[in-house]
Amino acid sequence: MDITPYILKDFKPFTLHSTIEEVKEFFNTTTFNHFPIVEKDKLVGLISETEIQGLNEEEKEIGYYQYLFEFFSVEEEANILDVLKEFASNQTTIMPVLNLKNNYIGYYDVIDVLHTYNETPFFNSNGAVLLLEKELRDYSISEVSQIIESNNGKVLGVFVSETSATSVKIMVKFDSQNINEIIQSFRRYEYQVLSNHKDDSFLEDLKDRSNYLQKYLNI
Repeated sequence: MDITPYILKDFKPFTLHSTIEEVKEFFNTTTFNHFPIVEKDKLVGLISETEIQGLNEEEKEIGYYQYLFEFFSVEEEANILDVLKEFASNQTTIMPVLNLKNNYIGYYDVIDVLHTYNETPFFNSNGAVLLLEKELRDYSISEVSQIIESNNGKVLGVFVSETSATSVKIMVKFDSQNINEIIQSFRRYEYQVLSNHKDDSFLEDLKDRSNYLQKYLNI
């Protein structure tokens, strides 16, 4: 998915000559928690709202406080997952974007990127969602897809939600009229189905057996 159309230039970056007063005023009127400092098209770093609010010399230029700068960015060609990872790693609401020459060309707003991600088929389309678990050494995306497609289903997305030294948890979304058949196929391939589904005949059978046992014990 191409997210470069969401690169913004609404606000000009700071320079090393921007004053503390100017930077504070900017943060007071926006929702950003960081903003870039650029000199001659090169990203020098980012200043955070938290750091700038702790400075009192209003007339001083931020260039005097480069030790407070943070540095993070993404390349123009970065995919949406890499961009979201950088947002999360740096706990920021804004992400500077650099071109192949490492020149600053704009920034992403986290709200725009999350909105774009929500429009992907994994989130936006109708379909069944299974949460599965299997031993890490035996897991493969191709096997997950094969199980679904061999039961006339269509894979809409696969998401690895958790891994450990021995196992992996997978969230898979698919479109199918045969949800129960797909669930039972995953069990035959030794996947543990962690999510509950009304179309799961295995769970219904367990429920019936449990009710029968309870009636037997009450005799």
